[in-house]
Amino acid sequence: METEAAKLIAAGLAVAPLLGAAVGLGVLFSGIVNSMARNPSMSGELRAIAFLYFALVEATGLFGLVVAFLILFAF
Repeated sequence: METEAAKLIAAGLAVAPLLGAAVGLGVLFSGIVNSMARNPSMSGELRAIAFLYFALVEATGLFGLVVAFLILFAF
């Protein structure tokens, strides 16, 4: 029983990067919306950069989720 509890605790800690990803996405898109509102002529460039950063921030959260699933189901 102790090993099952340890697995659940470790999986819960492995999901912590999802909180960072959520905060990062909020900061990213609030900055993008502010930038587009201040300078609409740059919206095309800003959108391309935003999609790149969105993918990078989201990947960190997904890596944490994958590690949590590995801890729960592979060990």
